[in-house]
Amino acid sequence: MNILSDFHLHSYFSGDCSIPTEEMIKAGIRKGLFSMCFTEHNDFDFPYTEDMKQDSFILNTDSYLYELIKLRRKYDDKIKILFGIEIGLQPCCTKQNVLLAKSQDFDFIIGSSHLCKGADPYYPAFFEGKNPGECCLSYFEETLENIKSFSDFDVYGHLDYIARYLPENAAPYSSMDYQNILEEILKALIEKGKGIECNTSGLRKHLATINPAPEIIKRYRELGGEIITVGSDAHAQEDIAAGFDTAAQILKDCGVSYYATFEKRQPSFHKL
Repeated sequence: MNILSDFHLHSYFSGDCSIPTEEMIKAGIRKGLFSMCFTEHNDFDFPYTEDMKQDSFILNTDSYLYELIKLRRKYDDKIKILFGIEIGLQPCCTKQNVLLAKSQDFDFIIGSSHLCKGADPYYPAFFEGKNPGECCLSYFEETLENIKSFSDFDVYGHLDYIARYLPENAAPYSSMDYQNILEEILKALIEKGKGIECNTSGLRKHLATINPAPEIIKRYRELGGEIITVGSDAHAQEDIAAGFDTAAQILKDCGVSYYATFEKRQPSFHKL
């Protein structure tokens, strides 16, 4: 395996995961990783459903950091553990997110769009009575707005997250259908010196490819983008570093020679 650092991981500090952090670390060690960066969720104004605990996507950063410090000491001779966060971006939450990003000395911050107009495409209700293509366009337009209004992140996570959850009867997803808005997004990220994430969770879903789509990564590179991290988005031990060999080949095919890791918000580059 060429990629030895997983930079998108969740544990029981995230509202959608129940696995103890230590169990995730043990699994990473078994898989031969050099480093793991936990990126626990924080999504302000998340629309909770009846089966969800209120504020389950509000991260207790103090408790999270305290546990990571203990586990770093315990496993220091086996793996490097890094302190990250995945901040769910929405235009209405920009001020809160600015304060959150400055509240701790994070090693790494992913900015992600989980919501569009206050709703999550993960739930089928998001698409009910709507044109899926128009939903995708709206999602990308809000992503661009997020990037323009908030800068304190290192990479944008799973840039076409919405593609994972398109209805089965929708036309097959093609990023080329949104070429103009995606071009604006990529240029905005590059202008701000931001990276993008190669998220391998799509390989485990019906998409059977990475997020964002390979042609988006290729265009990011053609436009001069250089920072690409790789993350499994694992919420279970078996998914840690899943699909990394496939991702490495996809990145090479896109003209990418290096992947990035972060520590104290500074990137390092590693040959694929």
